[in-house]
Amino acid sequence: MKLRHVALPLLASLALLSACSKEDASAPAARAPTATANAPIAAAQALDVLAAQGKGFAAGKILSANAVYVLFDPQCPHCARLWEASMPLHGSVKFIWLPVAIMNAKSAPQGAAIMTSKNPVQAMTAHETSLLTGNGGTAASADIAPDVLAAIKTNTALLERLGATSVPYIVARHQRSNEVVMQAGANDTQALASFLGIGQP
Repeated sequence: MKLRHVALPLLASLALLSACSKEDASAPAARAPTATANAPIAAAQALDVLAAQGKGFAAGKILSANAVYVLFDPQCPHCARLWEASMPLHGSVKFIWLPVAIMNAKSAPQGAAIMTSKNPVQAMTAHETSLLTGNGGTAASADIAPDVLAAIKTNTALLERLGATSVPYIVARHQRSNEVVMQAGANDTQALASFLGIGQP
């Protein structure tokens, strides 16, 4: 798998971010069809659209009004690294993780398994640990409930409408500037906190 590096001028301390691109996908499992109704999403509307149409699971400070949306593919190792980097921020940030399927045939089943788990945070942690240790992630059935598969297809379409070409893809409201910020790629905890405009973890 090739790595795509995306420069992020907002973070001078982190010159390059690593992400898995759609072009790296060998067998997309749940790509939604392109339609004229799926117009591009402007940055100003991104949070509202993701809140209304995206389906995933929450992690971190669940009662926080300010959510950080992360579109991720369960087969993307950079998404796994971002999950690990986000953990120290769970006391002060609510993350909504939206599974997409752009990498391969395991993406949708694994995303469905995590989303429908009784404890998605625990399931995600176990999955990402398995992925990063080279064990492929959670074993998941390819038999996905239609509503869950539809949710993953919708998330994948949202990723495309945001103009993203790689995952992880973060959409948030900067806590100091109040502006909507978007970023493709994984980074460490300190850089993530800086990107989100929050204090040191």
